[in-house]
Amino acid sequence: MAPFPEHPRGLPWPTESWASGPPDADVDAGALHQRMDRLMAQPPEFGVTLALFVVHRGRVVAEAYGPETGPETTLISWSMAKSITQATFGLLVGDGLIDLDDPAPVAAWAGDSRREITIRQLLEMSSGLAFVEDYVDDTVSDVIEMLFGAGVDDHAAFAAAKPLVHAPGTCWNYASGTTNILARIAGDLVGGGRDGMEAFLRDRLFGLLGMRSASPRFDVAGTFVGSSYVYATAADFARFGYLYLRDGTWGDRRLLPEGWVESARTPIEAPIPDTERHGYGRHWWRWFRSDDTFSANGYETQRTIVSPARDVVLVRLGKTPAEAGAAVDAELDGLLGVFPATVHGAD
Repeated sequence: MAPFPEHPRGLPWPTESWASGPPDADVDAGALHQRMDRLMAQPPEFGVTLALFVVHRGRVVAEAYGPETGPETTLISWSMAKSITQATFGLLVGDGLIDLDDPAPVAAWAGDSRREITIRQLLEMSSGLAFVEDYVDDTVSDVIEMLFGAGVDDHAAFAAAKPLVHAPGTCWNYASGTTNILARIAGDLVGGGRDGMEAFLRDRLFGLLGMRSASPRFDVAGTFVGSSYVYATAADFARFGYLYLRDGTWGDRRLLPEGWVESARTPIEAPIPDTERHGYGRHWWRWFRSDDTFSANGYETQRTIVSPARDVVLVRLGKTPAEAGAAVDAELDGLLGVFPATVHGAD
């Protein structure tokens, strides 16, 4: 896979504001804007695109906004929040507060075989716990029941109560409940309750990156809804992606442990079903067209795409029906392709 590119010398880091300007001479600017215009024209096959934000070599080279949306509009992450939860665990590992191969400290699991589930397996979505991630059929969906039904007050407890249906580490099952179990663990490690976790996210992540609009949401039990709920501007989601493009460093500081970002884009061992467009790392997706590129993905085709070979972060926010997601991803992939790859075989 392509190495992570360095931040350009002499260019300010985007903590306060993004440097911006036209794309470099080796980028087909006409093709870039044609692709942008095609998405922003709101054709029915793409659903509604509310924001596009493109960073190349550290500068904003294009941005556009849809109906009733602008640079200061905060929009929902949906499951892009899962990748923010992954960053939280990078910070905790770096602090020496937890090891990925530690058993997950969930009190409800102490008396049965679920006590063998590790933090790593939770990050890889291979805990073995039962959970149905269905966004339409509320008669079978655990995620709908967790977020809006019986589990609404305590998402982590709802998910942690699920039985083990596979040996831990053997079966991949994408589950928002898994992430909320992790979010509860993180909250407990940083002091418990909403105040502790909110301060941790602000002081150790959002504040350092300049993500001033970022607003994490919490359930009644005080747990960060790390599966689904961070509101931020397109620029601030791009700042988060830029942290990963720069291998977990920001300015002259390493925020995430060495190797943490690499692990995010490394394929997990448990097999991924052929029905999934994208591969899976550790709470990040592996982009369907490139081993090099990885992305934070959310419901309705929210995307924060990180391409080290092209030195690009691309954010797309909108409202797209599930059946149109593949078409939007293909269009976003075409937009990425406008930027030259510096590593042979990146596609």
